[in-house]
Amino acid sequence: MAGHQLSGLDVAFLCLEGESTPMHMGAAVIFQPDDPIDPHAVAALLADRARRIPRLRQRVRTALFPLGGATWVDDPEFDPHQHIRVHRLTEFYADDPLAAHAAEWIEQPLPMDRPLWELHVVTGLAENRFALLLKLHHAFTDGAGAFAVAAGLLDELPLTRMLLDAANRPAEPRSPLEALRDGVTEVFSQAGENAAIASAVLRAARPYPTSPLAAPDSPSRRLGFVRLPVADIRTIRNAHGGTPNDVVLAVLAGALREWMINRGQRPDARTLRALIPVSLRARDGGWGSNQLSGYLCDLPVHLEDPVQRLREIRWSMNRNKATGPQRGAGALPVLADRLPPGLHRLATKVAGRAAGVLFDTVITNVPLPRLDLSLDGARLHEIYPFVPLAPRHAVGIAATTYADHVHIGLQMNGDAVPDTGSLRDAVVKSAAALYERSI
Repeated sequence: MAGHQLSGLDVAFLCLEGESTPMHMGAAVIFQPDDPIDPHAVAALLADRARRIPRLRQRVRTALFPLGGATWVDDPEFDPHQHIRVHRLTEFYADDPLAAHAAEWIEQPLPMDRPLWELHVVTGLAENRFALLLKLHHAFTDGAGAFAVAAGLLDELPLTRMLLDAANRPAEPRSPLEALRDGVTEVFSQAGENAAIASAVLRAARPYPTSPLAAPDSPSRRLGFVRLPVADIRTIRNAHGGTPNDVVLAVLAGALREWMINRGQRPDARTLRALIPVSLRARDGGWGSNQLSGYLCDLPVHLEDPVQRLREIRWSMNRNKATGPQRGAGALPVLADRLPPGLHRLATKVAGRAAGVLFDTVITNVPLPRLDLSLDGARLHEIYPFVPLAPRHAVGIAATTYADHVHIGLQMNGDAVPDTGSLRDAVVKSAAALYERSI
């Protein structure tokens, strides 16, 4: 698999990397074993499985062509044990010891001179549970691709084997001449689409005062975990329509409204806007590189009525879907993927700092298959994903549905938001308010 070229969007995520803006995704995965586990034995098992996953053995190397580009190459000094640590929780007086430890772990950038991933096996949880903390750079892949690779670390099932095979499928090799020819062809064929996206981005730019969710970049992070019953989401959907994702967005809009009020901010001053990543992956396609677009969705935090908030979000998301994921300002990732790597090297970090002109936060929903997943026989009980914080953003939110709960991971700028409890509680309160209007 040596020599697989990074896409334009992959390079963009590399260019956004900084000490205060690490561009890795994360997940806190909690397992329930029948008996206490030996964490070092689990770490050894993970190292053995990681060694057999080609994608996890590769690092980034700068390429001569195209200018500013990069490729994934096998690391001749790869040792999976350098990427795996064991930790036992001792912060018993913390509000959530696992979240406190995971926050310290996730704020540390990944070393860029080796494969861009890291695992922590964490014990000391109640009822003999243990956690697996996974960190993977966004240049490596997107959320759906990350699960496909991580599936190889879990106990094998037919579907996870299929996903891993897709993740390890090598890209079709292209000569530099073929790459140049294809690149020129794509530039001309997509020129109209690119111009339309760029025009939409300019129209969507907001000459508003500073966002209430803006914050100076900081290396400090805070994490919060929230679980919502799928049955409650289904009840709300049955009563008021929309998709499960619409309902989750409405819950989060209500939570952000409550949180802003608690912070002394006026939620009626302006509507917040979220970037909602959208996967462009074919179901049977490979899982390397980022294959993303996005929608911009206004979060009506100015509305007091939770049902009305849901209706507004349904309208906004339906309009986005009618337009399609490769049109409109939310398709900025598509445009980024089509730009040459050299341009990303020159301009992406500067452009990234203007993210607040387009959106105030990122809210992503990571799809998971409906399977009973396990690690060394221990049943997967909870999974909380985390999205990188965009430059100058205070909050990023990721959600995923597993078993009978929606799991929400809150990542915050630690200097701007020293306590996650207020927003975590606001999510629960917002969900309860919408549920009460649905029964």
